[in-house]
Amino acid sequence: MTFLRNVAFVLVFYGLTVPIVLFVPLSAFFGQRALIAYAVGWARFHRWCVRWLLGIRTRYEGPRPEGQVFYAAKHQSMFETLDLIVEIESPVVIMRREFARIPIWGWATQVYGIILVDRAASATALRTLMRETRAARETGRSVILFPEGTRVKPGETPPLKSGFAGLYKMLDLPVVPIATDVGRLWPKGGWKRAGVATFRFGEPIAPGLPRAEIEARVHAAINALERDPAY
Repeated sequence: MTFLRNVAFVLVFYGLTVPIVLFVPLSAFFGQRALIAYAVGWARFHRWCVRWLLGIRTRYEGPRPEGQVFYAAKHQSMFETLDLIVEIESPVVIMRREFARIPIWGWATQVYGIILVDRAASATALRTLMRETRAARETGRSVILFPEGTRVKPGETPPLKSGFAGLYKMLDLPVVPIATDVGRLWPKGGWKRAGVATFRFGEPIAPGLPRAEIEARVHAAINALERDPAY
C-alpha cells in the first residue's frame, strides 16, 4: 500500500505541477496578488494530494498569532514548506538564492515576494538582503524562515544559522516558532508513510532580545516535538 500511495502521489502531484508551473507567467500578468493566490492554490492542491493519496493528515496545535509576525519553523521535508503557505496565509518566504535559478519558478518567486539569501554573504548581498527585508516588513505580510538552514532528520537539532539573528533584528517583529515531526512520515530519500503529522505553534517571542537569548528560545521551541515522548 505504501508503494502504491507513493506512486500515485508522484504521478498526480508532479504530473499536474508541470502544467501548473508553465501557466505561472499568465497568472503573474495580473499582478502580485494574482500570483500569490495562484501559489496558494498550488499549495492547497499539494495538501489535497498528501491527505488523500499519501494518507498523511495534519494536526496544528498552539495559539495562532494575530497580525504580522516572523515565523521560525523546523525543516524536515518539502511538505512543511508548502503546507505552511496555506496555513499561515501566504507569508513572505526566505529561501536560498539557488532556488531562483530554476527556470520560470525562479522568476515567479521574485513576483511572489520571496527574500533570497546569498550564502556568499558579500557586502552587495547583505545590502540587497537588508533592502528586501525592509520591503517585506512594509508589505504587512508575515515572514517565514527555516532557521536551521536545511532539512534535518527527526531527532537532529543543529544550531540556528547565524543569519537568523540578523533578520530578527532587521524585521523587528515578534517571532513565532513552529515545531513539526513530519519527518517521521516524510523521510529524505525514503518512502512517505501514512499517519498524522503534528505542527505546534509556540508562544510569540518579543522583538529586541539579545542574540543569545532569542537563538536559545527559538531553538528550544522549534525542537519541542523532538523532546516530547508523546510524539
